[in-house]
Amino acid sequence: MQGIRDWIPTEKKVQYIQSLLRCGFDTIDFGSFVSPKAIPQMQDTVEVLAQLDLSQTKSKLLAIVANVRGAEAAVLHPEIQYLGYPFSISENFQMRNTHKTIDESIVILQEILDLAEANDKEVVTYLSMGFGNPYGDPWNVEIVGQWAEKLSEMGVKILSLSDTVGTSTPEIIRYLFSNLIPKYPNMEFGAHLHTTPTEWHEKIEAAYEAGCRRFDGAIQGFGGCPMAKDELTGNMPTEKMLSYFTAENVENNINPMSFESAHNEATKIFTKYH
Repeated sequence: MQGIRDWIPTEKKVQYIQSLLRCGFDTIDFGSFVSPKAIPQMQDTVEVLAQLDLSQTKSKLLAIVANVRGAEAAVLHPEIQYLGYPFSISENFQMRNTHKTIDESIVILQEILDLAEANDKEVVTYLSMGFGNPYGDPWNVEIVGQWAEKLSEMGVKILSLSDTVGTSTPEIIRYLFSNLIPKYPNMEFGAHLHTTPTEWHEKIEAAYEAGCRRFDGAIQGFGGCPMAKDELTGNMPTEKMLSYFTAENVENNINPMSFESAHNEATKIFTKYH
């Protein structure tokens, strides 16, 4: 929802997230503690949280934070288990996304890790531009490996490699996961992939076969990063991932009826507000 200009009423957000909480997903990325000036759509995150009924769900909640102030606000809420921090290995994109250099961003990430530990939360670090860089900054798999090493030393436990603008190829996805996962047994690696409508299968397959077991998705591929816009490149559609896992007989704990209901909610919201 973050990139949608039209205001989505708080009750509509609650309704949609509530439908997702019934599906059986491990984690729901439900809101962001970010500047209302930067992302106006997320300014009611606290109100949304207050209205969610979490009594019938096993899903955990994740909130995105872009700086220490956001993390300080997020850790006050016992219902939130995860703080998500977008850390870019592209200097250009880090500036676009959080108006910070990479050096400044490392300091912020360390403070967020410390805050999370003190408040019994976990941090999901998103390695933006994890699969390539369209902004002309140096990028290769060795650079990604160096950052994985540095973040591991800092205490990062969950590292989600993020495709951000859909530049990943199955070869790079396969190479990175098959090399990083065995090297860092104490770190959980995730795949936050963006895709065009025709490339989703090969990307999921490459990540799964290389050992990745944590996948981010958005129903019908809605959304994307408002700081990196390409109409064709949406988020990885959740229903496509589910169809892949079903075909491969991978247990995913998702209730099909609840998912169908959430899929219908997504259609209602995202066709009205876009």
